[in-house]
Formats: sequence, structure tokens, C-alpha cells
Amino acid sequence: MKIYTKRGDAGETSLIGGDRVPKHHIRIESYGTVDELNSYLGILRSFVTDLKNTSILSEVQDRLFTVGSLLASAPGSKMIVPDLHEADCIALEDAIDFMNDELPELRSFVLPAGSAEIAHCHVARCICRRAERLTVNLNEIEGIEPLIIQYLNRLSDYLFVLGRYTGLKQGVEEVNWKPRL
Repeated sequence: MKIYTKRGDAGETSLIGGDRVPKHHIRIESYGTVDELNSYLGILRSFVTDLKNTSILSEVQDRLFTVGSLLASAPGSKMIVPDLHEADCIALEDAIDFMNDELPELRSFVLPAGSAEIAHCHVARCICRRAERLTVNLNEIEGIEPLIIQYLNRLSDYLFVLGRYTGLKQGVEEVNWKPRL
């Protein structure tokens, strides 16, 4: 099977369901950024040494393929794609709560620094926030499953807390922002 089709050479691509749209369409930007996030989580997983969070990140990567499938589906498509569940958000909340129970109270903005693993958590969080913003924009234009936005929002929270938790486990002091006044 050839990987190239040449059908996108004129700047359009197909959605699940067959509709063709420009490659710069907000739907393509949305699921493309989710794909970027998923790829970056692969990098993050190579740094994470905590087996519980490695397992969670693996599950998240699977869920992001689900999110991508939902976003890549043309409105009204009859194609069957995997679906997201409320339990997916709850799993992230449980992981956040577990880590937060060990963390000191947050009293300042935290700079994305301290170790490579911590910084990678923050880069992933930023990509996730961009995916969320694009998806919110898509929702305003075409309407999408609200659980997608909720999941991306919860995932960015998880990645933030994972950065803090990683620092705690590494014995790395958090780098708090000290604004000049």
C-alpha cells in the first residue's frame, strides 16, 4: 500500500465521511494540534519514570486518537468512530487528586523549569491548551461533542500537576515566578 495518494497536492484533505476541506480549515488545525500533542506525549513518556503516570500517559495517547477521530469526522458523518466517555475525564481528575494530595499548596505561578522532565510536562501542557483553544473555536463554528473540550481542559490540568509532582519526586525545588515590581 502506498502512503502517498496525491489527493492532497492541491491543498485539500478528506474528513472521515468523505467531505473535502482546505488543509488550513479549523477542523484540520484542531485535530492536527491534538496529533502534535499526542506525539509530544510520546517524548514526555520517554522521560517519565513513575510507572503509574507512564500508564496514564499511555491511556491518554489512546484517548487522543479518539479525540482526533471525532474531530476528523465530517459533521453528520455516519462513520463509526471511537467515543470519549465521562469516565475518561474522571480518570484524569483522580490522577490529579492523587498527585495533588502530596504537593504543597500552590502559592505562586510556577516557571516551567527544574529538570528536562518538568519542562516537557509544561511544553505538553501548552500544546494541549492550544489544542483546546482551537477546538473551542471549532465548536463555535460547527459544534462538536462538548466532552472533547472538557477532556482537553482536564488534560492540561493533569500535565501541569504532573510537572509539579515530577519535581517533588525528583527532589527538585519548584521555580516560582517572582515578578519585578
